[in-house]
Amino acid sequence: MEVRLYLQMLRRGWWIVLLTMLAAVNLALVAAYLATPMYEASARFIVSPNSDLVTGRDVVTSLEALDKRSIISTYAEFLNSTRIYNETLLALRLDPLEMEDDYTVTTVVLPDANILELSVSGTDPNTVALLANEIGQRAISNISLLYQAYNITMLDPAIAPVEPYSPQPLRDLSLALALGLVGGAALAILSEQIRIPIEAYRQRLRVDSETGVYNSRHFQQMVEDELLQNPTTVTSVGLVDLTGLQDYVETLPPVATQKLLTNITEILRRELRGNDVIGRWTATSFIVMLPSTPGSAAARTFERIRSAVSQPMELAQYGETINLKPYTGVATYDGNMTPLELIGQVKSALENTHRGNTGPLESARIRQ
Repeated sequence: MEVRLYLQMLRRGWWIVLLTMLAAVNLALVAAYLATPMYEASARFIVSPNSDLVTGRDVVTSLEALDKRSIISTYAEFLNSTRIYNETLLALRLDPLEMEDDYTVTTVVLPDANILELSVSGTDPNTVALLANEIGQRAISNISLLYQAYNITMLDPAIAPVEPYSPQPLRDLSLALALGLVGGAALAILSEQIRIPIEAYRQRLRVDSETGVYNSRHFQQMVEDELLQNPTTVTSVGLVDLTGLQDYVETLPPVATQKLLTNITEILRRELRGNDVIGRWTATSFIVMLPSTPGSAAARTFERIRSAVSQPMELAQYGETINLKPYTGVATYDGNMTPLELIGQVKSALENTHRGNTGPLESARIRQ
């Protein structure tokens, strides 16, 4: 269920995912364009017992000593030595200050082998290869002066690289797409999680808490929107005032009042179409908008509503039989009035009904 919910969030926020991926790709392209190409060259060295000093069974003992890794780790520190690095730069007539930020030297001991790998990275492919080989030779010279029992010799000299290891546009673009997809999906889900509470809050502002229909303020806004979007369409609006409801609200317990209001709302919904709009106008009255409905059809609709609400409603749990006397007033818009004027005509029609100037249904049709 949660997976389906997240998929729905992603479908609604697909444009966020797409924009995030495009932004990530653009950033990767810009970074690749602006980045300085970096090259890396590696030389390998092997450590072995000195055959001139170690013979017979001593060779086996020497190889066992190499397994303790302390000797080969010491040789690795020679290759990493700052002094040897600076001496190599001076010998090659390279400025240490200029090389400090652009070039790095690292040495690793290969696992399960008596082999060292010296890597130099920097901005010039020929320089990194030259440095790797020269640092290695200078380290070999220094080691041979101090440790004669074990030789260190160059196994594979460094070769100037042809392609930089950074940037790699294809790799960077693939990574950017993946990160953009993940980041975009996260943003889309976060956006939906933020939007849903906001929409729920907005919905609460639009809806009457007791009945679940629109409140009067939002209903008036919906009337304005309907007349603005369909200025040439006949639209009817009517009020249903429930005489006697206030007495029940004041005497019944809150739960019973809630049940009564729910029953009234259900009757209204049952008598109306799906596109009709219901609102609560006052504590004892409801207002209804009937889009694309002429006055005669609206009059019949409100007569059905009046008849349905007039029927006794049983609240068996509370031993009450509710008898309401509804009055209705209807006005029809067909193009030449403001929303306020339309609602004003509805109120006038309802007042006429209450004064007894007409029957329980008053219809005021306004035409151009």
